Amino acid sequence: MKHELKILPEYFEAVVRGIKTFEVRKDDRPYNPGDVLMLREYDGTEYTGRTCGADVLYVLRGEYCRDGYCIMSIKPRRAAK
Repeated sequence: MKHELKILPEYFEAVVRGIKTFEVRKDDRPYNPGDVLMLREYDGTEYTGRTCGADVLYVLRGEYCRDGYCIMSIKPRRAAK
């Protein structure tokens, strides 16, 4: 399943560089390993036009996460546009 998500520039750049290998999100969608996150850079006012796909490798839920949130292990899929 594909999930289109907003991401702020500093986090977007870290994902693209391979430094940020996780994503913390509200667990309001059926996130699962094998899903693709379509990350769209958002500067707080508008989309910048840059996107990056990331594969979800693992999803952590439960006692180690804030209530209603999950942590996903991710790997960038392709270079940002």
